[in-house]
Amino acid sequence: MNTKQNDLLVNINSIHTTEMGVQRICKNLNVSTDNVVEWCKKQIADPSSKIIRNGKNWYASVNDIVLTVNAHSYTIITAHKNKSFTSTPRNE
Repeated sequence: MNTKQNDLLVNINSIHTTEMGVQRICKNLNVSTDNVVEWCKKQIADPSSKIIRNGKNWYASVNDIVLTVNAHSYTIITAHKNKSFTSTPRNE
């Protein structure tokens, strides 16, 4: 992992979202947890997570989801199921 990719992990404690962001993440991923931000941080920090920066956003792809995080404010903007993984069963 190069230094640019590592910036998201270095600033993982700065990651946050809005109330609307929480609702959007829960809806898009069918997540039910008391702390969506901590759940997202855990996904981002997962060793199998692929993290890239494209323009003003970070994209963390892990398992069958993609989390979008603003690169300047570290706000989780949205999360989606990764279409390339949706047809593949998830090993748990």
